[in-house]
Amino acid sequence: MKRLHVHVGVNELDRSIGFYSTLFGAEPTVVKPDYAKWMLDDPRVNFAISTGQHAAKGIEHLGIQVENDEELAEVYGRLKDADRPVLEEGATTCCYAKSEKSWIADPDGVVWEAFFTNGEATVYGDSPALAALSDNAAENACCAPAMPAPKVACCK
Repeated sequence: MKRLHVHVGVNELDRSIGFYSTLFGAEPTVVKPDYAKWMLDDPRVNFAISTGQHAAKGIEHLGIQVENDEELAEVYGRLKDADRPVLEEGATTCCYAKSEKSWIADPDGVVWEAFFTNGEATVYGDSPALAALSDNAAENACCAPAMPAPKVACCK
C-alpha cells in the first residue's frame, strides 16, 4: 500500500514538532537535531520536517512512498509515462534513511519523488543533482530543488 510523502522546511524544529504533534495527535517516529518524521496511518502519510541549509522553507517536495520493489516498479512506470524528465537516483541516503528513488517535476515545477525505504542511516545524506528537472534548482536543498519563481504577468 502506498503512502503520500510531504516534506516541509521549517524555521524552528522544536516549535514545529509541537505544532505538528498536536495537529496529528501523535509524536514523531523519528527525531534528529535537524529533522523529524511522522509515519501516520490516518491519513496515510509520511510527513517530514527539517531545518538547516538543506531545507527550503515551506513545502519542499511531495512524494509517493511504496512498501516493496513491485510497487516501486509500478510507480516508476507511471513516472516514465508522464512524459517529463525523470532523474533515476537509484540507491541513496537522504533524510536519515537508505532508499531507492527517482524524481520528477510536474509542468509547474512541483517536485515529486517516488521511493522505497529499505533501511536507516546515521546521517542526513546528500542532495541529488536535480537541475534537469527544474530550471531553478536550489543550491544546498535537501533532496529536491526549490520551486521555480512564480511567473508575473505584466499588464499596462
